[in-house]
Amino acid sequence: MSHKILKKAKLATGIYDYFIAHPTLPVFSKPGQFLIIRIDERGERIPLTIAGVSDGAVRVIVKCVGKSTYKLATLNEGDEVLEVVGPLGNPSEIEFYGEICLIGGGVGAAPLLPIMKALKEAGNRITAIIGASTSEQLILLEEFKRTAHELIITTDDGSLGKKGLVTHRLEELLSKGNNFDRIWAIGPTIMMKFVSAIASRAEIPCWVSLNPIMVDGTGMCGACRVEVNGSMKFACVDGPEFDGRFVNWNELIKRQHQYQEQERIALDLFKKEVGDLSWL
Repeated sequence: MSHKILKKAKLATGIYDYFIAHPTLPVFSKPGQFLIIRIDERGERIPLTIAGVSDGAVRVIVKCVGKSTYKLATLNEGDEVLEVVGPLGNPSEIEFYGEICLIGGGVGAAPLLPIMKALKEAGNRITAIIGASTSEQLILLEEFKRTAHELIITTDDGSLGKKGLVTHRLEELLSKGNNFDRIWAIGPTIMMKFVSAIASRAEIPCWVSLNPIMVDGTGMCGACRVEVNGSMKFACVDGPEFDGRFVNWNELIKRQHQYQEQERIALDLFKKEVGDLSWL
């Protein structure tokens, strides 16, 4: 069964918002879970966290980083992808905690959106920190403004909100006496690592959504293994969310870079095949 792209919108340079037709994902998926897309018969399996659902469609927000995500970005409304499999992974642990801080770095804001909505519905007070390198790379601000009780915007270059990193904003809040019962942080691995270090010092549980190399998404291949609290876990079936205070971040970062050269070669060949992609 193929799946039609019902809506496509460009959120920023190289970042696209898709609603893809699916008969069961909108019914069964929960915040924090992910899916796997395969564009065509020769395509690799791309794990993407679910950014939301609507009637008969699932929402994913994709950043162009490698051959497969660039290829997906060239598809338009009415085009079809071969496979969309999910929901996969464990959902976020949604319940009433009290004061919650949600931290999204770059495209990491997308998977935070359904988590934030569910936590708010459970009665929690939400402080959201959204950051990116520049104002142009910030996404979903209006949706965050409508949901969060307090929204803090930060950019590396100061082009919107405060200048600096999301970690700077978290440390400011904690230094002012904000007592958070839980933290959720999703974004670049290095960002989640340093947010987790701050959470560890403050003794606050900190959920992060890990994105190691993944193949099948069902626990059979073992490619997505991560060390958490001294034990080996599979992100696809034991996660994707873990308490970042106990993740072996150095090992995870090392594993994420092991196929960098092959990924670069594949993208270069794709660009030679299709031509200029700067318009994305």
